[in-house]
Amino acid sequence: MTTRATDILRAVDVVAAEDTRRSRILLQHIGATPRLMSVHAHTEASQAAPILALLEAGQAVALVTDAGTPGISDPGARLVAAVRAGGRTVVPIPGPSAVAAALSAAGLPADRYLFLGFPARKGRDRRAELARAAAELWTVVFYEAPPRLTALLRDLAEVCGPERQAVVARELTKIHEEFRAGTLGELTAWYEEHPPKGEITLVLAGAPAGSDTPPDLELISAEAAALLAGGLSRKDVVRQLTESSGLGRNDVYRLVMELP
Repeated sequence: MTTRATDILRAVDVVAAEDTRRSRILLQHIGATPRLMSVHAHTEASQAAPILALLEAGQAVALVTDAGTPGISDPGARLVAAVRAGGRTVVPIPGPSAVAAALSAAGLPADRYLFLGFPARKGRDRRAELARAAAELWTVVFYEAPPRLTALLRDLAEVCGPERQAVVARELTKIHEEFRAGTLGELTAWYEEHPPKGEITLVLAGAPAGSDTPPDLELISAEAAALLAGGLSRKDVVRQLTESSGLGRNDVYRLVMELP
C-alpha cells in the first residue's frame, strides 16, 4: 500500500469492493471507516447506476479489488466505462500489479511485452492464444491458476519448443514469494513433481529473432478464426497475423480468406 492509497481510502465516503470481507480487514488495518458496498464481476453492470448516483450527490467512491489493480484481470473495466460515460472523473491510484512485479524480477526483456491474462482453458481460443504467444517476439505474460499451470507449461512447450525460456513467479509480495526460471521443458517437469500453490504469473521469453522454426499453419488458422469471431475484420486479421505469425502477407491473406 502506498501512502497515497492509504490516504485516499481514509478520505472517501464509500469503498466499492470486490470482496467486502477482505476489504474490511484492510480498512480496519489502516484505520479507514468508509461505507462498504459489494461490486464484483457479476454485479458491475447493476451497480453502475447506484455508484453514479453517489457521485452525483457529491460523495467520493474508491474501487478496490482483492489482489491486484481493478480492470487488470480483475473487475472494474465496465464500471469505469460507465462512470466515464456519466461524465464523472476517474482517478487511478497506482497499486499492486503482478504483471509489473513479475517483469521487474524475471530477468527477461520488458521494454515491450504482451499481456494475455488468464488463457482460455480449451478449444480454438486456447490454441489461438498459445499460437500468438509462441510467435510473439516480445516477452509474454500470463496469469494462471495453480492446478492448471503444468497444463499451460506443457502446451506452451509443444508450440514454442521445450527450450524456450520462461519464469514462474508465485505468491508475489507474500511470505512464500518464489521465482523459478528455466526452459519450458524444465519447468513442466518441476511442477509435475511439485504442484504449485498460490497466485501465479508466468513470464515467457519472446520468440528468437530469425527463428528457423516453421510457422504452425493450424495454430495460425485457429488464431485467425478466433480473431474473426471476436469481431475483427479480415483486413485487420491479416495485418495482425502478418506482424506476429512469421508468415508472409500473401500467405496470411490466403489463409484468412479461406476461412468460413
